Amino acid sequence: MFVLSKKSALAATSTSLFVLLWSSGAIFSKWGLAHASPFAFLLIRFAIALCGLVLLAPLLKLKLPKGGKPMLYAIATGVVLLGAYQIFYLLALNTKVTPGVMATIMGVQPILTVVLMERQRSASRLFGLALGLAGLIMVVYQGIGLAGMSWAGMLFGLLALASMTLGSIMQKRITDNPLGTLPVQYLAGLLLCGIFVPFQPFHFEHSAGFFLPVLWMGLVVSVLATLLLYRLIAQGNLVNVTSLFYLVPAVTAVMDYLIFGNRLAALSVLGMLLIIVGLAFVFRKTS
Repeated sequence: MFVLSKKSALAATSTSLFVLLWSSGAIFSKWGLAHASPFAFLLIRFAIALCGLVLLAPLLKLKLPKGGKPMLYAIATGVVLLGAYQIFYLLALNTKVTPGVMATIMGVQPILTVVLMERQRSASRLFGLALGLAGLIMVVYQGIGLAGMSWAGMLFGLLALASMTLGSIMQKRITDNPLGTLPVQYLAGLLLCGIFVPFQPFHFEHSAGFFLPVLWMGLVVSVLATLLLYRLIAQGNLVNVTSLFYLVPAVTAVMDYLIFGNRLAALSVLGMLLIIVGLAFVFRKTS
């Protein structure tokens, strides 16, 4: 009985920690962007994450993908899932899209990923997709039409959603040694950022306002939270792990309000609720 209780407590602690860490990503990114250009922040974050993974590789017994197609596929996945997604995400935050709105937009990603990967789409999942897309439309309309956010910012947000969805589909097809692809993927993201650096503003402040967020994103979110996610998946119930993402938009919105004072408008809250209900329909067990 005690063992079961201890396991339950550890599982609850791990899942709660993951949600908090993952939700903090948009908050720390927004904080860092107040003290650095997007590409400076992202390039240094990727470099820190890559160094962290290389140092942990012997401890975690990480094995890099074999040469040839597995390596090329890991690189391509990193370019989309880490490079393109993170670039568009930071550009959206840098063009005044709030962390709460970005988290709500990204809340549609698990719905799109599951529905697009499923060959025979059930009525439940199609209904969940419809709810999720309706919620997304509400959030985008509120942001552009009522709150005055820029079209460019929302476009970057939607491109981040598209990149994350495509990257997640690519990642799900890596079934052999997925954890071992992480260093390769971060290197791919780093190189993609490096391509754009000569053509983009590149500056950062030598202050805690930059160093704390970039270290948090590079080590805590990129390494610790990602490894925690893999651990949760390895422990078993993929449905329960996926359901954690239901909480991320709401937790991020609360953090955004408490830290930056950004309150989601009523229409955005309604959109978020539709997305969460859509997630419930998409991931509902069908007998």
